[in-house]
Amino acid sequence: MADPADSTASPSDTESDASEVTDWELQEAFSKGILKPGLNVVLEGPKKKVNNVDGLKHCLSEFKKKLAWIERLDVTLGPVPEIPSSQPTLHTPDQKAVDPEDDFQREMSFYRQAQAAVLTALPRLHQHKVLTKRPDDYFAEMAKSDQQMQKIRQKLQAKQVAMEKSEKAKQLRALRKFGKKVQTEVLQKRQKEKSTMMNAIKKYQKGLTDKLDFLEGDQGSTSRPKKEDAKAPQTKKGPNAKRRYKNQKFGFGGKKKGSKWNTRESHNDVSGFRASVAHARGAKKAGKKGSNKRPGKWARQKMKSRAR
Repeated sequence: MADPADSTASPSDTESDASEVTDWELQEAFSKGILKPGLNVVLEGPKKKVNNVDGLKHCLSEFKKKLAWIERLDVTLGPVPEIPSSQPTLHTPDQKAVDPEDDFQREMSFYRQAQAAVLTALPRLHQHKVLTKRPDDYFAEMAKSDQQMQKIRQKLQAKQVAMEKSEKAKQLRALRKFGKKVQTEVLQKRQKEKSTMMNAIKKYQKGLTDKLDFLEGDQGSTSRPKKEDAKAPQTKKGPNAKRRYKNQKFGFGGKKKGSKWNTRESHNDVSGFRASVAHARGAKKAGKKGSNKRPGKWARQKMKSRAR
């Protein structure tokens, strides 16, 4: 046997030695005196596997004699027979034809065997008056503590809140898109109505129409169809209502632009010229007669000293 303190021994060698020789074999060799310091035990031939079938059956029969079935609860049965069906299935294996490499067939055989055991064991348990269903007032300690379950509950609640926030965010994004679309449509509609009203006001100012339907807003547009407005006869071009009212009140004044310009005749006509008026002599005389000038500062102080 190799010395464990030897630095030259590799880990693979120690693992192989440990896998080949078990502790029980070493103890047995030491008790027989075969194991001695500094010697290796060489095993001749392959290792023999112990499989005492007779001994196992003998032990099992003793258990069955000493213990009742309610203490053992052993059920050894084959798989439950399958229900015949008209439709062919892909996996309908027999007990002898189960392929151990096929996971589905292997698990189905286990399931059918467990089903057969349940169908056989339940009636026997009922015969022994053993309850197989949990009562309504059953209380048992949970496998996990309350603190652990509280952490799990908080985690689930946080996950649910995050999912709700995500759904709300998605809905808000969809509503924003829809709201922007509706807002754009409303703005376009308002702009169109505003331009229509401005055109109607310009027509009214120019006297092209005497109707004030555009002041009614949407009611006027909804009360009358568009076809009637299109077919309505338009008035002839002319002054608007405001201009006609002023002409009726003040009269038609005629041409105003350039009316105060001088001509050759008006420039040579000096019959209305007055020198006193032109040089403001009359105004100066009138100002002297009716002059009421305030006395100066020196005169006011003198007058105050006299009054004292």
